[in-house]
Amino acid sequence: MSRRKVLLLEPNYKNKYPPMGLMKIATYHRCRNDDVRFFKGDLKDLAAGLLVEEFLEGIDMESSLDKALHEFVVKRGASAIFEYIKTGKHAPLKRLEAFSGLLAEDAALKRLSSYRNRYRAEDYPKFDRICVTTLFTFYWKETIETIIFAKKLCDPNGSVYVGGIASSLVPEHIEKETGIKPHIGLLNQPYLYDNDEEGNVVIDDLPLDYSILEEIDYSYPVADSYFGYMTRGCVNRCAFCAVPKLEPYYCGYIGIKTKIQKVEECFGPRRNLLLMDNNVFASECFGAIIDEIKDCGFGKGAAYIPPNEYAIAYRNLIQGFHLSETSDANVFNFRAYARKLVGIYDAITLRLAAGEKGAFYNKREELGLLFPETVTKESVEEFHALAGPLFDKHFKRLGRIRIIDFNQGLDGRLASDEKMSKISEIAIRPLRIAFDHWAMRDAYEKAVVAATAHGIKDLSNYLLYNFNDHPDDLYKRMRLNIDLCEKLGVTIYSFPMKYHPIDDPEYFRNRDYIGKPHWNRKFIRSVQAVLNSTHGKIGKGLTFFEAAFGKDLDEFHKILWMPEALIIQRYKYDKQMRLVYYGDEPTPYDDLDDATGNTTADWWNQFTALDECQRAVAGKAIIEQSFADSDIDAIEDEQVRSVLKFYQIRRDEK
Repeated sequence: MSRRKVLLLEPNYKNKYPPMGLMKIATYHRCRNDDVRFFKGDLKDLAAGLLVEEFLEGIDMESSLDKALHEFVVKRGASAIFEYIKTGKHAPLKRLEAFSGLLAEDAALKRLSSYRNRYRAEDYPKFDRICVTTLFTFYWKETIETIIFAKKLCDPNGSVYVGGIASSLVPEHIEKETGIKPHIGLLNQPYLYDNDEEGNVVIDDLPLDYSILEEIDYSYPVADSYFGYMTRGCVNRCAFCAVPKLEPYYCGYIGIKTKIQKVEECFGPRRNLLLMDNNVFASECFGAIIDEIKDCGFGKGAAYIPPNEYAIAYRNLIQGFHLSETSDANVFNFRAYARKLVGIYDAITLRLAAGEKGAFYNKREELGLLFPETVTKESVEEFHALAGPLFDKHFKRLGRIRIIDFNQGLDGRLASDEKMSKISEIAIRPLRIAFDHWAMRDAYEKAVVAATAHGIKDLSNYLLYNFNDHPDDLYKRMRLNIDLCEKLGVTIYSFPMKYHPIDDPEYFRNRDYIGKPHWNRKFIRSVQAVLNSTHGKIGKGLTFFEAAFGKDLDEFHKILWMPEALIIQRYKYDKQMRLVYYGDEPTPYDDLDDATGNTTADWWNQFTALDECQRAVAGKAIIEQSFADSDIDAIEDEQVRSVLKFYQIRRDEK
């Protein structure tokens, strides 16, 4: 098969982890010598950028016009050409100083205009295969828009391939809205992706191609990590969990050492190890898994020295890197490492003294190394003797601690003293133990006590709510963690996670689901309002927890019904809360109390004074968020209207 042009797309949503599936597919295609490109961002920018690349590839250095254009791109980059192709405005062209006196020539404008016209007509450069990954279904809009746009970039004889979580959970809906029949499940068998003789590769077993992360502007928060699985699936079948559909069969052991070695060989060592296993405690090979993690350099107290990123980028651009287990040939990602080296050159420039900076910049300009569009292998090689030593001089590589994280959490019901002793042998931080409902309390607490007994002091968990639980269940779990921190002298970070039925036809496109019968929209908003101020997590600290969520269930119930602005800005509206924030120091809001009294107390006094019938009317309006003037004015009872006025307060009001 001839060399294919392959585009890998991740929809433009915010996410913490890189797309492991696409990174494995990148390895597969690169080892087949295909031209692989990765993109995450505004797809119209991608389309315009592809046209710019095509335009620049057509430059004829024998032409005086093209020679002048090339000189401009070397000195100023291709941004003006990009802006013109995308917007059609002539103002960007006026910045092309090299075009002075040449813009009047029909040939110049005609050629540029043809690319602008192609952009308007959506006649973009085409790819033989486009792979779109999908994540959670509440990113539905971004996902569907990406798939539909991908079809515009696909050659008529090519194919758009869709896979990932959403495609496995609701494949019929993706096909209905895009016309693309997605892949369901993992690429864990040969010939699932290509059916030619080279398609016998099990893509899920391949090492990750980290080079694609250098092609995009988006920065994943945990990119400096090895990613992988040492088990697949889960032995449980929890009603709220999608894992049984995504990974229906439990696999108790998957070796990771050779994959880590391959990543280190190609891209340099990573600092941390993030394992996405869903239930590693269920594995009969748990001891072997921990031993392999230690053997990979993540034993307790592990540290590492960051790699020389310049040396790796230079080597990978010049020599390529060796991903294949079946071929001795190196593969290349020139696009990624041209971008990477230009970024490193920019960083070096910022560290140089004024005199050095000018000479360094001038040499870059001379060699065309100011922008990725004009980087060549030859220019990078020539510049290496200058750039390499400067990087070593100005960027010291200091040792850092390492951590390993079973990011999806561990099943406390399967914990034992023996397992906690074994897991304490690795640099785990934090230890995440699932605490999905209050009925798990005894097993959860026993697991936490066992962990701390073996010296594990940093713990974390996800607290599921809005499923079949009661709000009191969430409070009691949060409070238990606070009490365990006080009792055991440890740190437990809790992350309340709102349940969304990501495969329910009515709700999977959004986050609007309300768990029945105990939750309602107001209670959800109240919990999220508190979490907004805690950045979504709850750490140790009894005083702050009680100020945020209440000293007991009665105070928690009060917060659930409290107007949202009063929750978010309680330091402003509540004197007691201001003592938590400011101690006895005067605050800018003290005059508020003198003028209007304690706003939170005013609301609470009026709210609790309502009788049962009045509370029913007010409660219905509060739950339905019916706070418009017309809604409140339509209520006859003056006391109810007075209470509802508090819910009109906006957080920016004085």
